[in-house]
Amino acid sequence: MPYMPITESMFLIAETREQPMHVGGLQLFVPREGQTATELAEEMFTTFQECLDVQPLFRKRPASPVTILGNVAWSFDEEIDFEYHVRRAVLPTPGRVRELLRYVSLQHGALLDRFRPMWEFHVVEGLADGRVALYTKVHHSLVDGVSALKLLQRTLTTDPDDRSGTAPWNPNLSRRRSHGSSAGLGSRVRGALDVGGQVIGMAPAAAKVAMRGLTDPDFVGPGNGAPRTILDVAIGSARRFAAQQWEIDRLRAVTTELQITLNDVVVAMCAGALRSYLIDHDALPDKPLIASVPVSMHTDSDKVGNSVTAIMVNLATDQPDPERRLATIVASTRRSKEVVRGLKPLQALALGAANFAPLAFATVPGFVQYTPPQFNIIISNVPGPSEHLYWNGARLDGVYPVSIPMEGLALNITVTSTADHVNFGLIGARAQLPSLQRLLTHLDTALEEMEKVAGIQR
Repeated sequence: MPYMPITESMFLIAETREQPMHVGGLQLFVPREGQTATELAEEMFTTFQECLDVQPLFRKRPASPVTILGNVAWSFDEEIDFEYHVRRAVLPTPGRVRELLRYVSLQHGALLDRFRPMWEFHVVEGLADGRVALYTKVHHSLVDGVSALKLLQRTLTTDPDDRSGTAPWNPNLSRRRSHGSSAGLGSRVRGALDVGGQVIGMAPAAAKVAMRGLTDPDFVGPGNGAPRTILDVAIGSARRFAAQQWEIDRLRAVTTELQITLNDVVVAMCAGALRSYLIDHDALPDKPLIASVPVSMHTDSDKVGNSVTAIMVNLATDQPDPERRLATIVASTRRSKEVVRGLKPLQALALGAANFAPLAFATVPGFVQYTPPQFNIIISNVPGPSEHLYWNGARLDGVYPVSIPMEGLALNITVTSTADHVNFGLIGARAQLPSLQRLLTHLDTALEEMEKVAGIQR
């Protein structure tokens, strides 16, 4: 039984009935010419169920026993119950996107079975527009958002005439690295020495981060604190999912005119939308909201698993002027990224752990109610494919992330880009955040405000 690293076991430790710890995704496909939605759904469902050769990632589950520190090892199932893991559903009439989002909302609040490999694939038909949906959920102890998107992309191709579509767990999709096991003793020793040096440098690195927090007003570090809002509450297990896409050219036009990044525009859209949403509910605090923005530490394009740190960003929600709000967000993001770039990889991961540390205690009774929040929301931007992709000739038409609300973090916003669009996935605690879908309208308004700042006429 292989050892389970703490970076994986912490997602199992943090899981409760009210706080499922799986990441998900909603993909929409347009059937190829001459193919009906039912035929595509049948083809996808049958292909998945008949792919009996399964790579190890999709065969592993937590091993017994569970110690006082949680799960410490993985076990691997030889047989996979595909009738359980691969499911097919038909939406009720009238088959609007609303019915699809309701289906995802209901499914995403249900825990994955720890006595089986922790993943499910749902092939969903019945959309009135003729598209077929694929909803996936995989436990966060197995993959992070970047890795989950890579697993999907490995089943797709840029060739619309390709008919070799298969399941994400097909081991033939895993690219072998010839250098993986042949590293010499010298390189392994150098790697060990480098890790040792990074560990020794933890204290100076922590002091450097602390000093930056004291001297740089644009840098938000661990312990800076965030205001208490209606987002920072204990939550139930019921979820509400909302999703929408915008043309990526609109966002890129803003980045070009204002000389900022696409991620800056995404975060500013979220900030403007959150400000309006909180005003709707007469709940806007005087202090600005703080967002935790995960930063991928993956350096190998083939790697899957968990490798992520996080920076804190001032969302400037106290600022009614969209131009000043954007300037504050850009400055805050740049300062935080400068700090991360100045750290060794292990130290950067440790900074992310320090930023996320309060979440480890969120399930302790009373902690969320009586402890000031470290941050108010997680906003993730996961880069997606830059070209049009196909599965057996069916065109991928949208990729919407479905992430994790948590105790004290009732809302999570995750964004994925595709060839033509930027796709927003909003997942929130159903009872605690009423009218979540209004955030979609506020996101559009926030983008329009930035276009005016950039002098872009529509």
